[in-house]
Amino acid sequence: MPLEKRAHRRRSSKSALDLPPPFRLVTLREVGDAFAHAMRVAAQEGAGTLLHVGRFDVAEFAVVLEPEEPLRTARRAVYAGLVAVADALAVRAPPERPINFDWPDAIFVDGALVGGGRLGCPQGADEDAPPDWLVFAAVIRTVSIGSEEPGMRPLSSALEEEGFNDLGSGRLVESFARHFMAVLDAWQAHGFEEVGKSYLARLPPASGVRRDLAEDGDLLLRRMDATERRSLVDALAQPAWLDPSTGGPRL
Repeated sequence: MPLEKRAHRRRSSKSALDLPPPFRLVTLREVGDAFAHAMRVAAQEGAGTLLHVGRFDVAEFAVVLEPEEPLRTARRAVYAGLVAVADALAVRAPPERPINFDWPDAIFVDGALVGGGRLGCPQGADEDAPPDWLVFAAVIRTVSIGSEEPGMRPLSSALEEEGFNDLGSGRLVESFARHFMAVLDAWQAHGFEEVGKSYLARLPPASGVRRDLAEDGDLLLRRMDATERRSLVDALAQPAWLDPSTGGPRL
């Protein structure tokens, strides 16, 4: 799952963010929607385009990919993106602040929701052919805006509340880009298995259940008497962590 072709022909634009090649930054105004905008321009802008919204309260960004494998397996890029976000958070996390996922796409810090990821592809794309593009996007709440005191919303939080005092939106995006390149390189060199292990390791423990990822990204829950399969396509259709009214994580 490399950042393919056109990304390597583009020169990175000068910007306030320090991004590694082959990323090319597009900065949106505060009212922008990185995921929606990336979906609109992906075909024209090409792989490696990274869109960043200049919001104060969240880190919101999206990146365009051009996978070489069929959509049914390339969709696992959502796991690669989430691993990269978690790795970027982990290097700045205060002690005793575990970073976990709720399958498939929600991100938690110390048990509280801070954000999540999304994946988009061209409408009507053939499951058995490489899609023209994919978009991975993420939104992470950096600062809580409102009158509530920290701790009044135990099921949700923000990086500032969790002690990430020096990790602003731009710095998180820079760190994500570097970790994402490392994750994609590992996928390219060794196959998806290592990426999948990194993702599964951040799911909360579940007694009596062994969890695996199928080739198409579905979650397999293996118990002694049966195996349950959960569809990644269905789960990604409506991200449970996303508040449609705000474009940010649910409270």
